Amino acid sequence: MGLVPRSPHQAGRRFPAGGKRGRGAKGSGRPPPGRQRQPCPPPDGRSEPAPDAHPHLGPEALGYFRRALSALKEVPETGEERELMVHNVLKEVEAQALALATNRAGSEMLQELLGFSPLKPLCRVWAALRPNLRFVACHRCGVHVLQSALLQLPRLLGNPAEEEAEEDGKDGPLEALEELGLGLAAEVCDDFLFYCGDTRGSFVVRTLLQVLGGTLLESERARHRGSQLPVCDLTAAYVLDLPSEAQRAPSRECKATDFEVPETFLNCLQDLSSCFLKDIAVFITDKISSFCLQVALQILHRKLPQFCAHLCNAVMGYLSSRNSSADGSPLLLFLRDQTSSRLLEQVLLVSEPPRLQSLFEDHFQGQLQTLAAHPIANFPLQRFLDAITTPELLSPVFEELSPALEAVLAQGHSGVVIALVGACHRVGIHQAQVLQLLLEAFHCAEPSSRQVACVPLFATLMTYEVYYGLAEEEGAVPAEHQVEMATARDLGEVTVLGSLLLQHLLHFSSPGIILRSLGALTGPQLLTLAQSPAGSHVLDAVLTSPSVTRKQCRRVLKTLKGQYVALACSRHGSRVLDAIWSGAALGARKEIAAELGARNQELIRDPFGHHVARNVALTTFLKRREAWEQQQGAVAKRRRALNSILED
Repeated sequence: MGLVPRSPHQAGRRFPAGGKRGRGAKGSGRPPPGRQRQPCPPPDGRSEPAPDAHPHLGPEALGYFRRALSALKEVPETGEERELMVHNVLKEVEAQALALATNRAGSEMLQELLGFSPLKPLCRVWAALRPNLRFVACHRCGVHVLQSALLQLPRLLGNPAEEEAEEDGKDGPLEALEELGLGLAAEVCDDFLFYCGDTRGSFVVRTLLQVLGGTLLESERARHRGSQLPVCDLTAAYVLDLPSEAQRAPSRECKATDFEVPETFLNCLQDLSSCFLKDIAVFITDKISSFCLQVALQILHRKLPQFCAHLCNAVMGYLSSRNSSADGSPLLLFLRDQTSSRLLEQVLLVSEPPRLQSLFEDHFQGQLQTLAAHPIANFPLQRFLDAITTPELLSPVFEELSPALEAVLAQGHSGVVIALVGACHRVGIHQAQVLQLLLEAFHCAEPSSRQVACVPLFATLMTYEVYYGLAEEEGAVPAEHQVEMATARDLGEVTVLGSLLLQHLLHFSSPGIILRSLGALTGPQLLTLAQSPAGSHVLDAVLTSPSVTRKQCRRVLKTLKGQYVALACSRHGSRVLDAIWSGAALGARKEIAAELGARNQELIRDPFGHHVARNVALTTFLKRREAWEQQQGAVAKRRRALNSILED
């Protein structure tokens, strides 16, 4: 298991934090931000009305809705006055819904007003927009209104008020909501390829899939919240929003919020998802349509796993049936493509272990180092590593990929290494081997005195020579670690991927080397780590890892003594101090409170420090010490009792 031989270039190596994938990425194959996808012509020879044929919102009406929205925000959240005001304002909205939805300022106000809307007014606004659904869904402002309307369904499904039932008794609130969701799904299904392929219409499809499945994905909600920024940038903000590897989490599995939906919604979700099968080639190769299939896979994986597997089979069947590449499997061609590689990432994340095993044996085996070196294919490889949960699969993958660890880091594909380390953490094997390979890759394995410097090197993704500014000739014996040199140097900038690497290593079964390196940091260096947006999570891992004993934790954190005020007055450091305080014994709490109390006024004036002072009950500590000790003792007693219950 040999690494790439050392060379003069390797001796002075700084590992790039990660190659960019998306806007501005060299050789990414993506169009510049100014280019947009040409809209598809309406099917069946139908033509959309010209924009001038639609009503426009006058300044008087705009002013009225602006004043009404301000007034709604000022009245109490409950009471007859608010209900009456909401009813009256939404009655006016109903008459001018289309004009509001297609006006930039009006659409933003309408989105807020829909958040106040009861069921019946929402249905009436929807009915007013429905005859122009295609126009609104593909309008740069209207699309956000449709998304907001759909996102009200979880709220209304969770609390269908009895008084919302129709007066004639024909339909209750649940039936009205079902009609709203199923009606939209039917219209989208009729023009499925058009809506999925349109830059803005695809957002309606993706939101509809989530609502029908009773699952809201965090990534999609964040994008919708971000849409309140300049509307003219919608295409650039969404279609080209492909962050650099350094900004990506090691897994693309999105956080989700589930809510109850009628059975008819899940049936409709399956029917709507069946539309992907009719034109599977388009959804694999078209960059806009592919986003809809990716969201569908995430929803189906949670709610209809059997149909999700069926859809994955269709994707893999199409890809495997193409012409073989020179390297062997036809799948390798699609792993190197910007659009299809992103879809494959999602397929890998929702695949079960048997499918992953067969994918490795049929397509990936013998190609892992090539994929890791490719500027695009390394991303689906990361997702493949993220999805591994069995020792039977991880062992051959590790054996093939581990010899190229340093070369992969040098190419800027650090995410591959983080994903491999994460797999070792998750599965629980090859942990000692991968740590040794990392020490060698960062040139701190030999002499052994260098190992104490591994935390700054891992955190900054720099080799030993680069971090300390040393110049070593090829073939020269590596110099011993100089403690004076290490303590005199400020901690370098902590990278996101470096932080993730350390977090995984701290959760290994034996994190002793990492803990010794953390313990060797000076107070100011550890303070810099705690105040860093990325580095603060390293200390979170120290506090939460089951592999770190209380004694080891105290040994690392004792260096922060004398730095508590600086921690408290920092955005990220104050959060770390709160976490330390939560797990501290009474004696440690006294020490922290005494140090903070000496500069109480400074804390109170600081925007972050005054929250810490309140959490510590600093005023009580300074004025009524005995009462403070009783209070903290009671808190500690409750915490011990809770821990005892949890352990049982």
